[in-house]
Amino acid sequence: MVSSTLTTSPAPIPELIDDLPNISGWEADVHAVTSEQHSVFLPTTNLRLDDLAATFAIALHMHQPTVPAGYNRAPIGHLQYMFEHTGEGDNHNAGAFAWCYSRMGEFIPELVASGCNPRVMLDYSGNLLWGLRQMGRGDVLDNLKRITCDATYQPYVEWLGTMWSHSVVPSTPIPDIKLHIQAWQHYFAAVFGWEALARVKGFSPPEMHLPNQPDTLYAFVKALKECGYRWLLVQEHSVETLQGEPLHDKHLPHQLIARNSHGETVSITVLIKTQGSDTKLVAQMQPYYEAKTLSRRSLNGISIPPIVSQIGDGENGGVMMNEFPPAFKQAWYQMAENGGKSGVVGVNGTEYLELLEAAGVKPEDYPTCQAIAQHQIWQRVSPENITPEAVAEAIAAIKQENSNFHMEGSSWTNDRSWVKDYDNVLTPMNQLSAHFHQTFDPLLQAQDTAEPLTRTSHYRKGLLYNLLLQTSCFRYWGQGAWTDYARELYQQGEAAIG
Repeated sequence: MVSSTLTTSPAPIPELIDDLPNISGWEADVHAVTSEQHSVFLPTTNLRLDDLAATFAIALHMHQPTVPAGYNRAPIGHLQYMFEHTGEGDNHNAGAFAWCYSRMGEFIPELVASGCNPRVMLDYSGNLLWGLRQMGRGDVLDNLKRITCDATYQPYVEWLGTMWSHSVVPSTPIPDIKLHIQAWQHYFAAVFGWEALARVKGFSPPEMHLPNQPDTLYAFVKALKECGYRWLLVQEHSVETLQGEPLHDKHLPHQLIARNSHGETVSITVLIKTQGSDTKLVAQMQPYYEAKTLSRRSLNGISIPPIVSQIGDGENGGVMMNEFPPAFKQAWYQMAENGGKSGVVGVNGTEYLELLEAAGVKPEDYPTCQAIAQHQIWQRVSPENITPEAVAEAIAAIKQENSNFHMEGSSWTNDRSWVKDYDNVLTPMNQLSAHFHQTFDPLLQAQDTAEPLTRTSHYRKGLLYNLLLQTSCFRYWGQGAWTDYARELYQQGEAAIG
C-alpha cells in the first residue's frame, strides 16, 4: 500500500435518478475503486507510533429512517416528517437533530485552526443522506463535504460504511446483505465523489448487531471483504475467544474468524467497541479519559499503543445535543497543551491500523475471536465433519439444553430481540426480498446488454423498497405506527417490482 490517490477515477455519477437515490448500476466502478490497495491515512498522518502511549477512537452514528408519510404516501426522510409535525412526540427536536448532522463540518475546521489535532469517525445511513437531499438540506451535506473532500480537513475525519437503510445484519436476508453494502457505497460516491469512497475502509454495523449464526456471519464478512472493507467495528460482548471466553484485551485489534456450515472460513480485522452507555460515553469523551489510564502493549514482539474504541448516536438525547460540543472541544484543547501528537491522542480506525502495519504488525498477529456463542457449536461439530446438517443438529441440541441460547446475533441493545414477536414485519420483509430476487436474479444471470439491468428504473425502485423495508426502526419502536409504515412500504414494494 503506497499512494492515497486513485490510479483511475471513474466519471462522477448522479446522486438522484428519476427522484430515486442512486443505489445501483455502477457496480463495476464501485468494485474497481474500493478494491484498490492504497494507504488512506499513512501519507498524511501527523502521528508517529513511537510517540504514542495510548490512543482512542470515537465514532458518531447518525440515522433517520425513510417512512411512507409524504404526499400521496411517498417515502420521505423521518427528519422531514419531524419538521412537518413538530407537535408530535419529541419532533420539536428536529432542528437540533439537523444541527447535529451538520456540526462536525464546523467543529473540525475550528479545532484545526486553533492548533488542535482532532479525530472523528462518521457513520451516516443511506436513508439519512438521501433524506437530507430530499428535504432540501444541501447546507448540511455541503458542511460534511467540506471535511470529507477538502485536503485541509480530510486527514482528521474518517467515514465508516454501513448498511444502506440501517438493517440489522442477523435478520437481513442473506442475499440482501451485499446489496445494502453496495447501495451505500453507490450513494456515498454520488454525494462525496469516488476519491472519498476509496478512503472508506472501516464498517459500522447498525445497532452494533453482529450475526452469530455461522452462515450469516460468513456471508457478512465475505461481502465486506468483497466490497473492499479492511476492518469492522464490533461490540466487546458480541464476540468471544475461540475457546469461548471473554476477550483478554479489548484494547487491541482482533481478527474475527467466520466459519460457515460447509467449513469455509473468512476473517477480517475488528476494533472492539467497549461496553457501556454508548451515547453518554462518547458525549463526555470517556474514551479519551480511559486511554489515559492505559500503557503500551507488546504484540508479536512489537511495542504498540492500545486503542479505546467507542461509538454512540450522534444526535439522540440531551447529553449528545448539549454536553458533547463543549466536552469534544475541551478534550482536543487539553491534548493540544501537550502538543496533540504524543502521549494519549485520538486516532481514526484506519489510521491506527495503517500505523501498526507500517511498524511491522500484520493482521495475523492480532488475537483471534469469533461471534458470541459459536464455541458451543464448534465444540459439538468436529472440523472434519462440518456440514449444514451437523451444524443444524448442534444448534437444535444446544437450544434444547439452554433456553437462553439463540442465533439472533448480539447488539448494543441485548435486552431487545429483533425477531421475536415481529412476524408481522419479518414475514412481508422476507416475502418482498424473495419476490425481488425471483424477479431480477434470472434476468441478471442472462443479461447481455451494454447497459446493466441494475441501472434501470425498474430494478432500482424494486431494490430501494426491498432495502427500505428492512430498516431496523420498524421493529425497534414496537407495534403500531412503525409496523404500519412497514406494511405500507411492503405494498408499495410489491407494486414496484410488479
